[in-house]
Amino acid sequence: MSDRVDVGIPGMNEILHGGLPIRNIVLLSGGPGTGKSIFGQQFLYAGFKLGEAGILVTLEEHPVQLRINMDRFGWEPKKFEQEGKFAIVDAFTSGIGESAKRERYVVKDPDDIPSFLDVLKQAIIDINAKRIVIDSISTLYMTKPMMARSTIMLIKKVLAGLGCTGFLISQVSVTDRGFGGPGVEHAADGIIRLDLDEYEGELKRSIIVWKMRGTSHSMRRHPFDITSKGIIVHPNKVIKLTARGIIEG
Repeated sequence: MSDRVDVGIPGMNEILHGGLPIRNIVLLSGGPGTGKSIFGQQFLYAGFKLGEAGILVTLEEHPVQLRINMDRFGWEPKKFEQEGKFAIVDAFTSGIGESAKRERYVVKDPDDIPSFLDVLKQAIIDINAKRIVIDSISTLYMTKPMMARSTIMLIKKVLAGLGCTGFLISQVSVTDRGFGGPGVEHAADGIIRLDLDEYEGELKRSIIVWKMRGTSHSMRRHPFDITSKGIIVHPNKVIKLTARGIIEG
């Protein structure tokens, strides 16, 4: 797997027929509550255990709360920060507040993409990061959706150029079956979609890989669970979304 990255989420390497192709920047898309943030954090944690440093760019959550959430799964963010394996790029607080002033990497204005990239590049270089998660990329072009594709292309060039592999988390509405902005599906190297659908009074989680450069992959929709230790994907099970509801097999 020298040309692949171990996703670190049980079942995902099987669905991707061997793991995530190195330097791929993948759009991780889904509605609220689908597990996108957990997926991204678990991917980074898997890297820490393999000795691969990682960066989490937070645009929608305070860094303090983010660390609390990671601790709940046993992913020890402070420990890996101290070891130089993990860094948070704070693009949420603009440096406002006492706790925010203690953050090492702060983006003052996320709308200023060149400044945003300067901070991100510095963080990557400082810890020699190999894994990256931006949560969520949608925030960068929410007020200017026509810039979605060009924004992702610019970020992808920087990240791939610095040798990173990872996920750009994309927010969509509950009813939207798209990927989070015009043209974004063409800009990303891959698209993984997480869904949460109601059937007979119960919510069902599912995952499907829409595209992935550099590898074949499962063309089926698979169920997954969120446990106290993170996400578990079931590659040997299939979920079908039909007009009559969900069919599991």
